[in-house]
Amino acid sequence: MKKLLGNIGIGHVRYPTAGSSSAAEAQPFYVNAPYGIALAHNGNLTNTQELSDEMRRVDLRHINTTSDSEILVNILAHELQQQGKLIPTPTDIFTAVKRVHKRIKGGYAVVAVITGFGVLAFRDPYGVRPLVYGLRQTKNGQEAMVASESVALDIAGFKRERDVAPGEAIFIDVNGKVHTEQCADHPQLAPCLFEQVYFARPDSVIDGIDVHKARMRMGVKLADRVMAEWPDHDIDVIIPIPDTSRTSALEMAEQLQVPFREGFIKNRYIGRTFIMPGQLERKKSVRRKLNPIESEFRDKVVMLVDDSIVRGTTSKQIVQMVREVGAKKVYFASAAPPVRHPNVYGIDMPSPSEFIAYQRTDDEIGVAIGVDWMIYQTLDDLKEAVADDQHFENFETSVFDGKYVTGDIDAAYLEQIDARRNDAIKESDEELEEGENAAGDLHDKIH
Repeated sequence: MKKLLGNIGIGHVRYPTAGSSSAAEAQPFYVNAPYGIALAHNGNLTNTQELSDEMRRVDLRHINTTSDSEILVNILAHELQQQGKLIPTPTDIFTAVKRVHKRIKGGYAVVAVITGFGVLAFRDPYGVRPLVYGLRQTKNGQEAMVASESVALDIAGFKRERDVAPGEAIFIDVNGKVHTEQCADHPQLAPCLFEQVYFARPDSVIDGIDVHKARMRMGVKLADRVMAEWPDHDIDVIIPIPDTSRTSALEMAEQLQVPFREGFIKNRYIGRTFIMPGQLERKKSVRRKLNPIESEFRDKVVMLVDDSIVRGTTSKQIVQMVREVGAKKVYFASAAPPVRHPNVYGIDMPSPSEFIAYQRTDDEIGVAIGVDWMIYQTLDDLKEAVADDQHFENFETSVFDGKYVTGDIDAAYLEQIDARRNDAIKESDEELEEGENAAGDLHDKIH
């Protein structure tokens, strides 16, 4: 970033949640009027079809992609334009955000550049997706930064001020002054519980929760489950499946007084498998990603620990690899409860029928992935582990219990999501996109 010119900017790591993975949908999205606005967001809007129709009929704006980020930037642009100001004040900008909140539904954390005026950031009224801001002092004055995780502030040398509250908007003007205002009518914090389990870096603090300590407590809870179900267990060694589960596995081993070992070497150039498009690609990637250390498994009763199990593709192949190198028995512990329901707020999970937990009991899941004993964290234990003494009244837990905090998700919407997310559709889209890319390459070579 130090090589970039200018004093204002936003960035985004591409991760398609429900639309296409096409480069045409890479963020930020830009609209020329008013002012010139570039926008990026983390999350997913749940009323995109309604908004798209409304924008065409009422706002007289047209959408060119399937990305909800393009919808967001156009709605924000329209509401800013409705203020009728050549030079908008922070109050004008916050008024526009209030109108945006009233129109859109879902989970979202948004950053936008309003050219010539500053950077705007805002968070959905439930705080489903994380957002934090920090400051640093330089010889040129105060600088501000907004990010999804506090670790980004740490790396860039910013001091974390606080999390952006649910429904709150922050505007950082061109002079570095920070303006804030609550822009939602009835904000209520309900952060995504799966964020703490899987996505967040352990050195981040999200909504006041130390992610590392939360994962330690998950390990304690898992150990309690083992002792409750099988106090005279025969576990020889506890081994994490890298990387996210390491903290929980270490604490679990300490509580059970069982040796902890690193049993897998990880290829760090392979991405996370459950969010990879296409089952065939995921199966290939597991073997490329992890390689077992034979001496840590041979003739031992092994407890494998992972943060969660979604499709079960990774888990099943890892269990097979562990047996191939001589494990006597293989047990499996998940730091999260069974994932049985789709996420609609910004995590690209598969069709429910593709979940390993779909219409299966815990024991049946164990049989499906090939282990001798399967143990899951309970949802209540997970909530307690994450909340600790923070007194959270609510979490977004839909992937575990099917309860959606926004209250607008029905069977018809879930069927629509299912149609876009199943592997057959994704693989068809990939083939089409590869064909388009090949045609483009050929066109470039001809010219």
